[in-house]
Amino acid sequence: MAKYFVDCKVNISGDGSVSSPFKTISEAADIAVAGDEIIVEKGIYREYVDPKNAGREDARIVYRSKEPLAATITGAELVDDWTEVEPHVWLARVDNAIFNSYNPFTTKVSGDWFDANFTAHTGDVFLNGKSMYEVTDLEGVRSPKINLSSWDKDFTVYTWYAEQDEEKNETLIYANFQDIDPKTATVEISVRENCFYPSKEGVGYITLDGFSVCKAATQWAPPTAYQEGMVGPHWSKGWIIENCDISESKCSGISLGKYKQEYNDNKWLHWKYKDGTQTERDCICQAQIDGWSKETIGSHIIRNNNIHDCGQTGIVGHLGGVFSIIENNHIHHINNKQNLAGAEIGGIKMHAAIDVIIRNNHFHHCTRGLWLDWQAQGTRVSANLFHDNALPYDYLLRKENLANLGLGEDIFIEVSHGPTLLDNNILLSDRALKLPTQGVAMVHNLIAGSLTAVGRGVDNGAKTLKSPRYTPYHVPHRTEVVGFMTILHGDMRFYNNIFVQRKLREIMLKLGEGFKDDEWDDGNMIAGTIPYSGYMTQEMWEKEFEGYCGMGCEPSDRYYIHLPVWTGGNAYFGGAKPCDIEKDYYEDTEHEIVLDLKENNGVWKLETNLGKYLPDSICKLIDTDTLGMAFEPEQRFENPDGSDIIFDCDINGIKRGSSLIPGPWADTDCEFIY
Repeated sequence: MAKYFVDCKVNISGDGSVSSPFKTISEAADIAVAGDEIIVEKGIYREYVDPKNAGREDARIVYRSKEPLAATITGAELVDDWTEVEPHVWLARVDNAIFNSYNPFTTKVSGDWFDANFTAHTGDVFLNGKSMYEVTDLEGVRSPKINLSSWDKDFTVYTWYAEQDEEKNETLIYANFQDIDPKTATVEISVRENCFYPSKEGVGYITLDGFSVCKAATQWAPPTAYQEGMVGPHWSKGWIIENCDISESKCSGISLGKYKQEYNDNKWLHWKYKDGTQTERDCICQAQIDGWSKETIGSHIIRNNNIHDCGQTGIVGHLGGVFSIIENNHIHHINNKQNLAGAEIGGIKMHAAIDVIIRNNHFHHCTRGLWLDWQAQGTRVSANLFHDNALPYDYLLRKENLANLGLGEDIFIEVSHGPTLLDNNILLSDRALKLPTQGVAMVHNLIAGSLTAVGRGVDNGAKTLKSPRYTPYHVPHRTEVVGFMTILHGDMRFYNNIFVQRKLREIMLKLGEGFKDDEWDDGNMIAGTIPYSGYMTQEMWEKEFEGYCGMGCEPSDRYYIHLPVWTGGNAYFGGAKPCDIEKDYYEDTEHEIVLDLKENNGVWKLETNLGKYLPDSICKLIDTDTLGMAFEPEQRFENPDGSDIIFDCDINGIKRGSSLIPGPWADTDCEFIY
């Protein structure tokens, strides 16, 4: 077991010893083997680190910044030779040799489910660490206009445009820095596709600890393609990414995603004859053939990171993130530039989050906080804080934005069979949950937004024909596929939650009205379980099967009706509405509820008067036996090891007493500090 030392400030690279350190991290990454540790001094490391060797479960390879966040791995290079060719129009000529074989200023962002109406390159220009806005012609640099789709509209007048000088083999970058002189500022361009990412599969048991990682020219990462990120394990097992600052990836910050399948990579984009959802089903089955299993892939830990200002996702994954833990991360300001659009965007966007635990994270100012798409089986989302993930600024609430932005929400669970568990979370956005899915249990949450898309969003958008999306379910706590089924809806459980109807912006209400007849949304803005009115209790549903004798009976819809819904112990405030089969609930329309989230020097505190009005007699202790099993996979709501869950601790880890109250707190102090 060796220790290697790295210091970018040395004049000549040494042998990696403490007295003669390497100059680059890559030199250590080329030779480190299981059990070795690489300690990196403060500085900016402008390199792509490609770990060559894997560690072992009992002997990891550890890459550590000696001083937390002081060592920066960046995909960018400085550009300081700028000439003002017109007022406010600056030109830099960049020798294409800097890009090696990958020029991000000639490589367009593309892939399945990417909105092809958006023209964007994987490259970016950064002014004092912040990415500027690409435009499609020189006039957009000469006369930039404020873009009201961006969540940072004032910065949208800082623009750039690139073109090629083929004769000189140069990239010409034109930029408008407004009143800033680029010769006195720090201007960079992204030149590398990844920052810390193995080029080959199977390089497992790596720890990345305490680095700042930024400015990679990553490509769009849909579930049907090779999913790359600025940082990631590239189809391996047992990585730990912790205590890092991850920012300014063109597309995705961290990838826990899919390997490249040679004959099924963005197949929908390149071969239009087979629908994207079918190519995704093919991807899953091919992965099974190729050895995707609990023994070989996943079981990563992503913790204590600050993940922000990425164009597509903070964390992305399909198949490769199974059995992982994502905890104590601050995930914010994702996809705010709105220079990318499509169906694979969010603070976290994961397909096949099998037995993934997402806990104690803080999601805010993302176009969508958490998106669990397909196979959220055994997934647990616990003790997280969500807010400002549904178009938080009034100027964004424009009809022309909705085609790309949507209205957004804290959590989107899509066409999954469960079991998916949400417990002890605080959801404060105007729209809390988008639920075109089934097999979900919600226990002891505070939900101050609406439930949307209930009973919708599961067909695939054919014009006149039925196009149901059949999605897989798996052997419990394994990857092996058991079967495929469409979504019947229902199979939902709501226990001991608080629902609060907050006063909504009039324009948000008006925009919601426009979704009433939408196939993918319903525009509902009323908090509470009311969208499940008309669903059956278990007793009502079971009666549909009384007297059924199999073949020979009269035709019936009994196998295709909505599944039942279970409720109990929920509290409704401010006009939040229970569904029509609600049991054992409390409703308070008299008192005005305060939910005031404040930030002070990085500390977030929720101030609320809820504790004064919470009932103490409607809740029962909830456990795995209460929740039962998700219908299609026939799997219980349980821990990844198969043991029972008892919901006897609150969002702060405090033990609940014998007198239970709804919501994420054990007592009426209702204290929450993040």
